[in-house]
Amino acid sequence: MQRKMRGRGVAASWYGIARTATVDRAGAWAELDDGGTAKVVTGVTEIGEGILTVLAQIAAEELGIRPEDVTIGDNDTARSPEAAHAGATRQTYMIGNSVALACREAKARLFAEIAAHWEVDAGTLVAFDGELRAEGTNLAMTMAEAVDLCKRRGVVPVGAGHFAAHGTGLNPEDGSGAPWQAYVFGTQVAEVEVDTVTGEVQVLGLWAAHDVGRVINPRGVEGQIEGGVVQGLGQALMEDYQTANGHPVTHGFAKYILPTALDVPEITSILVEDPDPLSPLGAKGIGEPALVPTAPAIINAIHDAVGVRIRSLPATPEKVLAAIAEKQARAAAAREAAE
Repeated sequence: MQRKMRGRGVAASWYGIARTATVDRAGAWAELDDGGTAKVVTGVTEIGEGILTVLAQIAAEELGIRPEDVTIGDNDTARSPEAAHAGATRQTYMIGNSVALACREAKARLFAEIAAHWEVDAGTLVAFDGELRAEGTNLAMTMAEAVDLCKRRGVVPVGAGHFAAHGTGLNPEDGSGAPWQAYVFGTQVAEVEVDTVTGEVQVLGLWAAHDVGRVINPRGVEGQIEGGVVQGLGQALMEDYQTANGHPVTHGFAKYILPTALDVPEITSILVEDPDPLSPLGAKGIGEPALVPTAPAIINAIHDAVGVRIRSLPATPEKVLAAIAEKQARAAAAREAAE
């Protein structure tokens, strides 16, 4: 056997979005404000996934203004609609759809007043990049002028929106049911190099194709995928969290190996857009789903490279060497038996 062997592995996954086997829900408020700006109030919590940027993009597209003209308001749950937790890949799906619906209601109020002022059908009005116009006419004004006119007519262009995702429990006898309303799917391919002398596994490249529904922020989605892949790499090869009698015995991060920049291979993200038919935006989400197929793909690649199957994580050099030695011992025993 050569010292360094290469192999490729593939793994596919599915993931249900939002809270499991229950009705998940979220609400939001939106207002077109003076100067053609907008404010959105929701109880969403930003934990580093970029949801505030996504919500600003959604509001800007729905209202026809620029993202920089959108302010996302205080997320204090004493002063904002219910948003629930940040998790379960639900932020874009639940909060994003709520914000979109709230913005559509606010815009509808504005359009109704401008249409009455211009004496045109509200269906002919279009707003984009801070300007409002009536199609088929020369009528146009800035959103700042439109909001001012709307308020002078006695109407504040505000809206409220809520979105719900329905799930059911599972039948205890046959497992049937619909625990989630929407699902995402993904496939990843990993290429590894295994050192048969040391047992070290190096991931050379990883390709990740994920269905995320309509893509709101491509860079953000790629960042989520890359982050999930790095977590999966650590799970597959390094991170060894140990417990005894239900209590952690891993001492701390001083001896807990985490992937560093030197361990991360080139990651190629492929965004598959299969819009969700049950939501206003058609967007789904990507968070935990990016992590799910990474470790299986890496473990399958190790099997392709050296023909051993690692059945517990992480696949440390010691485990890989032991598996190779066991494989060689079985092969030697088989040869002796044949002779």
